[in-house]
Amino acid sequence: MKNYKLLSFAALLALAACNVNSKTTSTNTTDSLSHNDTAKNASKALFVNMQIKDTINVGDSVLLKFTVHNPADSTQQFCKWHTPFEPLLSKYLEVKNEAGTEADYRGAMAKRIMPPPVSSYIKVNPKDSMTSNVDLLKGFAITQPGKYTITYVGQNMSGLVSEQTVSFVYLKK
Repeated sequence: MKNYKLLSFAALLALAACNVNSKTTSTNTTDSLSHNDTAKNASKALFVNMQIKDTINVGDSVLLKFTVHNPADSTQQFCKWHTPFEPLLSKYLEVKNEAGTEADYRGAMAKRIMPPPVSSYIKVNPKDSMTSNVDLLKGFAITQPGKYTITYVGQNMSGLVSEQTVSFVYLKK
């Protein structure tokens, strides 16, 4: 019991000895720095544009056109993991019906080594773009007619920026 009291006292003493250093800067300086950093990062970002047909008949392929744009004046790169630039090996798209119910992902789920190896990156030349297509039926259980919305959710892995959603109506013939 004495050992527990001694350990508790030592832990309490160690925590009390910790000192959190705080910087005092004006709010305006901090705000302008974060705004400048955001603008600088946005100019170096690769952006995603998705396109899909407005209406697709049940049984037809549900092809999503996925384009990566580089608006910068220098070559940029992104990790192809969690993008259509590799086989469907992860759930990087969110597919929801009108009610907000997510379509089941039935594709492969790859385990990855971290950090991604150099071979996992794709370079995009300045002011250029790259396009890849993915058939959503190969990874998602889209079976019922209705309106579906697609959102790209693989940004954390790929480094791509996407604020867009696309929609299509799945019609029974």
